[in-house]
Amino acid sequence: MESEYSLVNIFVLMLIGSHLTVVGPAAPEEGWQVYSSAQDSEGRCVCTVVAPQQTVCSRDARTKQLRHLLEKVQNMSQSIEVLDQRTQRDLKFVETMEAQVKGLENKFKEVEDGHESNIARQYKSIKLKMEELRPLIPVLEAYKADSLLVRQFKEEAANVTELLGTLQEQLGGLDYQELHSRVMSLEDRLRACMQRLACGKLTGISEPITIKTSGSRFGSWMTDPVAPAGDNRVWYMDGYHNNRFVREYQSMYDFMTTDNFTSHRLPHPWSGTGQVVYNGSIYFNKFQSHTIIKFDFSTSLISRSRQLDFAGYNNMYHYSWGGHSDIDLMVDEGGLWAVYATNQNAGNIVLSQLNPNTLQIIRSWTTNHPKRSAGEAFMICGTLYVTNGYSGGTKVYYAYSTNSSTYEYIDIPLTNKYSHLSMLDYNPRDRALYAWNNGHQVLYNVTLYHIIQ
Repeated sequence: MESEYSLVNIFVLMLIGSHLTVVGPAAPEEGWQVYSSAQDSEGRCVCTVVAPQQTVCSRDARTKQLRHLLEKVQNMSQSIEVLDQRTQRDLKFVETMEAQVKGLENKFKEVEDGHESNIARQYKSIKLKMEELRPLIPVLEAYKADSLLVRQFKEEAANVTELLGTLQEQLGGLDYQELHSRVMSLEDRLRACMQRLACGKLTGISEPITIKTSGSRFGSWMTDPVAPAGDNRVWYMDGYHNNRFVREYQSMYDFMTTDNFTSHRLPHPWSGTGQVVYNGSIYFNKFQSHTIIKFDFSTSLISRSRQLDFAGYNNMYHYSWGGHSDIDLMVDEGGLWAVYATNQNAGNIVLSQLNPNTLQIIRSWTTNHPKRSAGEAFMICGTLYVTNGYSGGTKVYYAYSTNSSTYEYIDIPLTNKYSHLSMLDYNPRDRALYAWNNGHQVLYNVTLYHIIQ
């Protein structure tokens, strides 16, 4: 899983009964991925998490510095231990030698005071020799003081080692496999919780989480909602026309932190920002046409193309921000969809479910919402949600349910942090909204009202 955070600000993930909640400041710019929250009528199985990628913690420079410092102190402590042993051994010899010198001096003094002058003179000669040894005494005293310093140094090193060990327990442990296994366990439990959820109704959208700042004012980015386990590739398309190069990043972490990517050249330029990657293929609207193309990344070939009959194109029925956004392809829990408008429906939105293999229309719904008045739109659980604009204050204010063929006006705030939305799509695997906002790639967590099956 993954992700500017300090070690003490890393999320604490908690599972309480069937509730999965997250505590701590969000910082996905550091490699954290977003999943949705969900709740039933009794508040069961609340799934909300922003979790780090599995490789993030192991790459944290400060954790490595802490571990390296601890190793250095431990090595230094071993050296001090050896020095202390040698010092203690030598100190015993020095203390013995000091006592002998002082005792000998006292004896000479006694002899000098108690014997004849002739004998005294002989001892005076010896005493002079002893005087030469007297400077050794302060040296020995200094040696003892140095020995005391060594012991104090040893104690201080032991204290530092203990402190660093405690720090490593509290913080540095986040760098090891134990955290990885815990996070992976939490991810499995989260996904199990999410899989228990039936489709629900959108009730809230989180604050935006900026993943990256790159590209022009317009574009699209996405992950494959039905990719196999372990396939976390990110797909990136800059601009809304006259471009045919798709960037492939190996993971969200790579997308966030590097410019290492593989470039795929499409056979035709795309139109708008309504592309979607689904089951290993990209679906896009061919520029200046109402043709939908399915391009297989594994073979680099067009596997299917089909005209979307009567759909407006070439800025006939675009979203309110323009940009050749006439045909918007999207995916939800029910599969592949196309949102567009026709003359037959007076320029109002038409919603069609497509067969992802043949691109044939399975069923269509006509709405009463003018396509040009919509800022952006996305599908969740068979319901089309439309925003009231693309700049400034933005909210989701219109919802059309294909399950009941009815619509309603709603009021769900959508923070438009960078003031120009040109792409907004839901990913049913992550249960998050992917957005392109004025050259920023952004994620929104969503809250759905569910009935647990």
